[in-house]
Amino acid sequence: MQLQNEKDIYDIIQQDTTMMEILKAAHTLDLPDWWICAGFVRSKIWDVLHDFTQPTIIDDVDLVYFDKFTTDEAMEKEYENRLKQLLPSVPWSVKNEARMHLRNGIDPYTSTVDAISKFPETVTALGVKLIRNGELRLTAPHGVEDVLNLTVRPTPDCKCSDAQMKIYYKRIKSKNWKATWNKVTYLDA
Repeated sequence: MQLQNEKDIYDIIQQDTTMMEILKAAHTLDLPDWWICAGFVRSKIWDVLHDFTQPTIIDDVDLVYFDKFTTDEAMEKEYENRLKQLLPSVPWSVKNEARMHLRNGIDPYTSTVDAISKFPETVTALGVKLIRNGELRLTAPHGVEDVLNLTVRPTPDCKCSDAQMKIYYKRIKSKNWKATWNKVTYLDA
């Protein structure tokens, strides 16, 4: 199947009952500035582009949000527990991006989309959420061209330092996306 633009991405997500069920569960938490990001979106796109009939199993469903007033990690675990009660088979991972800059050793993020924009790869810097009336919203700070073209490259922030590029190369090796999606191409820039 061909995917050419954001509308096509919206369509494949809306047609996936499991993805929509996950998004609806996340929506019930009513978290500030929340998104489900990274592999949740990328894997679906790449599965479709590879004509897979079954979805690729993902390690976790990354739900990120931004709450600068409550940055206690215990709250994230509470949200994970609530989501596990709704959908126990989903491997939830909930993170407040208002505190994640500390773990990453960088300047504070200004929002969840700002944090997503600084993920190591453009194909991971994607997020989706439900807004009012169940409407989908997609964020792709670096566009959707790379994910649609199966091209993995570092985000501009990642290219700014040797340390960040080491993280990028380490992720390429550890994630080994090409083993699952053989049409993927890796780039340095």
